[in-house]
Amino acid sequence: QVQLVESGGGSVQAGGTLRLSCVASGRVFTLIAMGWYRQAPGKEREFLARINKDGVTSYLDSLKGRFTISRDSAKDTVYLQMNNVRPEDAAGYYCNEKGVRLGVENYWGQGTQVTVSS
Repeated sequence: QVQLVESGGGSVQAGGTLRLSCVASGRVFTLIAMGWYRQAPGKEREFLARINKDGVTSYLDSLKGRFTISRDSAKDTVYLQMNNVRPEDAAGYYCNEKGVRLGVENYWGQGTQVTVSS
């Protein structure tokens, strides 16, 4: 059973840093990419960053330079380094794993909450 477990969320002051982690287990498909999304109250879930199986990264344009996605393949863990955090970054942050078996499959973690104090 695929499991994605996020950690590292919490409260941070505006301008501070935070690093989120997502540990994957139980993969039974060929990995395409892992990524991070967030969802604030009353808003749709939005894509933040993705790293594919070859280590190629992509980002939401507005986050380039502040957030960095990375992966430790040996630990099957993906990270999201958040720098210069802003109040508008407050949201639930979700890890996503996309792979292919018989078709494309998507899996989600339970999320980790980030609150920002100004």
